Amino acid sequence: MTSLDKHKSLKNLPGVDLLLELAKEEDRFLGIPRSVMLGSIRNALDHIRQDILANIETSTTNETILFAAHILAKKKIRPRLVPVINATGVVLHTNLGRALLCEDALDNIRMIAQSYSNLELKIETGKRGIRYEAVDELICELTGAQNAIIVNNNAGAVFLALNTIAKDTQVVVSRGELVEIGGSFRVPDVMVKSGCILKEVGTTNRTHLRDYKNAISDNTGLFLKVHASNYKIKGFTSSVPLKDLVLLGKDMDIPVMEDLGSGTLIDFSKYGLPLEPTIADSVRSGADIITFSGDKLLGGPQAGIIVGQKKTIDQIKKNPLTRALRIDKLTLAALESTLKLYRDEERAIREIPTLRMLTIPFKDICKKADRLFKTIKDAIGFLADIEVADLNSRPGGGSFPELDLATRCVTIQPKNLSVSKLEINMRMSNPSIIARIEDNKYILDPRTIQDGQENIISSTLAKILEKK
Repeated sequence: MTSLDKHKSLKNLPGVDLLLELAKEEDRFLGIPRSVMLGSIRNALDHIRQDILANIETSTTNETILFAAHILAKKKIRPRLVPVINATGVVLHTNLGRALLCEDALDNIRMIAQSYSNLELKIETGKRGIRYEAVDELICELTGAQNAIIVNNNAGAVFLALNTIAKDTQVVVSRGELVEIGGSFRVPDVMVKSGCILKEVGTTNRTHLRDYKNAISDNTGLFLKVHASNYKIKGFTSSVPLKDLVLLGKDMDIPVMEDLGSGTLIDFSKYGLPLEPTIADSVRSGADIITFSGDKLLGGPQAGIIVGQKKTIDQIKKNPLTRALRIDKLTLAALESTLKLYRDEERAIREIPTLRMLTIPFKDICKKADRLFKTIKDAIGFLADIEVADLNSRPGGGSFPELDLATRCVTIQPKNLSVSKLEINMRMSNPSIIARIEDNKYILDPRTIQDGQENIISSTLAKILEKK
């Protein structure tokens, strides 16, 4: 195409105003805001101009441009945050939103969201109240702590506690506990931003009580212990138990704080999982402050929970940063409903999805796998090699590092499509189905597949493989 031809083609393109008026008359654009239609038409025209300038053959009719604009407009108004099916077997999958909320929490969110509430009102007196009162007594009941406060996430909880208790003073922490939190957020960085002075003691693999004692100076403001909830150091190792650090803190009049990360209210060892210290265990040790997440092993909404001595928690509540980190009414509603279930442990295990998926007996996993296998076999048995295989799931979310949960999966090898292409197509389907690939097989783990999703998975597989 010559420069003259390009100029002519560009000059003959319809105007934006004309296309906008034509779009208003078409049913396919009904419900699409004018601003979106306008932007989509402009983008469609820009794409055509680029094709013309690049000597790419393209149609410039009104219909072609409106067709492209409609696709762009539908994409723009589609929600960005959408449900997906988690078939990976990773229970607390950070990329997929971590904990699923229980039905009680969902009901409470809807009720509070669609009406006014007593978020910061004491109904008995008609005076202003404190939003944390909706759950702080409940948390104290379940943990044995004197007081509690909730913020937006555990990183925020650690930041706020350090800023309140130890700003401008030295915080003594073991080198082996200077962990990196998800998203490249590191404990040392959080400490610096909170205004504290980091004082490392011990070595990567071994830290002794004498290391903490020798590090004490006139400017020591806090002993910090970070629980290894998302990593393990094996071999020639040594660390100081929390109770011993608390005793040293009392002797030297230095407060002690523990960051549990993935805090739990139940003893998972009763369900065949490794022993993980409970929040109540840390409270009984006498630590002044303990922080943990709401959306990990607790199985609730994203939140950072701080429990501990009343005097210290009261100081934290008065910190101006508390307002910047506070949670909203919907998080409070979900957290309250989740915590109430812990009054009956059997009910909590049964109704909180995270707990249910982590503790499901292997025999029940096998039953789910058999049902999934049959459903898929009936749908695409002639299009792929389908088997069941004993593999492993993961807790995820920085909880129970290196723990493998025995599971039984359904494996698929398409006959006329690569496994990687199948994974892409399943991920790009509606709803998106997220699985994993191992040994050149497409793996579906029933541990994280919710009831009723088997038919969606099988029908999606059939649509994809029948096209090939």
